[in-house]
Amino acid sequence: MSAIGTLATHHVGLNVTDLERSLAFYGDVLGFDVLGRGEEEGSRYAFLGRGERLVLTLWQQSRGAYDPARPGLHHLAFEAESIDHVRAAEAALLARGASFAYEGVVAHREGAASGGIFFHDPDGTRLEISVPKGAEHAEAPSETAPTCGFF
Repeated sequence: MSAIGTLATHHVGLNVTDLERSLAFYGDVLGFDVLGRGEEEGSRYAFLGRGERLVLTLWQQSRGAYDPARPGLHHLAFEAESIDHVRAAEAALLARGASFAYEGVVAHREGAASGGIFFHDPDGTRLEISVPKGAEHAEAPSETAPTCGFF
């Protein structure tokens, strides 16, 4: 065990180019509540979560689109309650015109029970909504590699 004890993820901060557009996506489509928002030194920001639990912070302080070739965030993954919830999220994202890496629910690898959907936010940030079981009958884009690693 580490001298600093056990650590858990508290929240994830994302740079966005348009705070209102991102709030609509993460709030309206993914169901996060705005816990707070503000502006300081020219940067607008919002805190998003469920109930009183902070999950995500959005910072309008960047230009351009997400670049998977640069160091930093590879993708952000959310765990859903069930495969039915993953499919409901997929329907909401399709209605919104979201960009997907794969069509439909896919397994994390061939024969895996885990899987989900892989898509992009308005700035191109790679996102995943998955479940640890329930995707047993879904195909995998790769036989041996984790699906989340190659989108």
